[in-house]
Amino acid sequence: MVKKKVPDWLNSSLWSTTTAPPPPDDDRPQRYAAPKPVAAAASAAEPPVPVVAPPAPAPTHVHAPVPVPPRDVVSVQQEPPKPQVIVSDTRPSNSDRNDDENGSFVQPQLLSELSKKVINVRELRRIAMQGIPDGAGIRSTVWKLLLVYLPPDRGLWPSELAKKRSQYKHFKDDLLVNPSEITRRLDKSTIYESEGWKCESSGFLSRSEITHDEHPLSLGKSSIWNQFFQDSEIMEQIDRDVKRTHPDMHFFSGDSSFATSNQEALKNILIVFAKLNPGIRYVQGMNEILAPLYYVFKSDPDEEFSVSAEADTFFCFVELLSGFRDNFCQQLDNSVVGIRSTITRLSQLLKEHDEELWRHLEVTTKVNPQFYAFRWITLLLTQEFNFADSLHIWDTLLSDPDGPQETLLRVCCAMLILIRRRLLAGDFTSNLKLLQNYPPTNISHLLYVANKLRTLG
Repeated sequence: MVKKKVPDWLNSSLWSTTTAPPPPDDDRPQRYAAPKPVAAAASAAEPPVPVVAPPAPAPTHVHAPVPVPPRDVVSVQQEPPKPQVIVSDTRPSNSDRNDDENGSFVQPQLLSELSKKVINVRELRRIAMQGIPDGAGIRSTVWKLLLVYLPPDRGLWPSELAKKRSQYKHFKDDLLVNPSEITRRLDKSTIYESEGWKCESSGFLSRSEITHDEHPLSLGKSSIWNQFFQDSEIMEQIDRDVKRTHPDMHFFSGDSSFATSNQEALKNILIVFAKLNPGIRYVQGMNEILAPLYYVFKSDPDEEFSVSAEADTFFCFVELLSGFRDNFCQQLDNSVVGIRSTITRLSQLLKEHDEELWRHLEVTTKVNPQFYAFRWITLLLTQEFNFADSLHIWDTLLSDPDGPQETLLRVCCAMLILIRRRLLAGDFTSNLKLLQNYPPTNISHLLYVANKLRTLG
């Protein structure tokens, strides 16, 4: 096979230019130019995103996220060979993006679009694809729009936000309570009120007032206590996983009241989600997908948005998982829409663009893509890069008009191509170690190559 030369588009100065320090944040009297339907935003920027430790081990297994209408099944078919992309392994010494260069023209465009009475979501996606600046709370608002939590019409924001936040409060009031309190509520509504009693609960129910299904030892399917004890196992798993979420970030970990409140918010979201979706429940790894959303929304300088981050995150989390539901469903693992089929699509994408690398990995060294791609895909690359870089990758995943699933596969394919020299020189052991501990890379370069794969596809 004749090895093609490196394409000219890889010689861009984007990843060879030295990164300059970011400019100071603008002191804006208000968050956007147009009148806001919510409280005025502070001018402070989001807190700096810390760099976290190397990736954690892959989850044991992940199941289906959210019950939504089935999407069209896409079967993988063989197509005629297409031009391959051979990329040199030119990895910069740091993984920082040129935020100064990109943000200087992207931020004004985003602020201009967000200030319109009716936001053009297509145009917003186009701008956000170039990267969303870290400051001014822009990412928080853009992500909510891209995840269809906020409507394009800014005039509808106050009513929509009030409705969703009230709905989440009701979820918590109904689902995050002890069965004793549920029994007490039922007892008050069915007995006390009907007989005109006006007494206050003393904290305990008399034995005569407890029905069979309300007894703590009842094993009936309709027993609230039986359900409570089943839920306890999931709650314990959620508690363990949340405490392990980004342990090197003070935002999530530590003994401070701030970290503790953030952990409680994550647990509340995951418990409510599990109870509202009994066929899905909670599975290990969901906490890693939840963390970036909550971090971005909680870091919003607008206090009204920040204080409601838990409710906003819940609905955006549900929407995000709905796009990847088939990858998480164990019953669909071997179907045309399950995780194995998704990994096969990644394998075929690599073969299409770099057959030499594909053959060396899967035929010569016999590195099964499931050994590394399962974690890449199910956790949306949150464990392969530091937290700041993960946010930038998510900017692209959420804003790409092709949808996060297709974009994610292109990014994963680009990750393989960017380290092709090391992979071609390696054996099974060295390659598997490299792919399970992906080296630092320039994120702008990675996303640029991933976008090129779309144009050459």
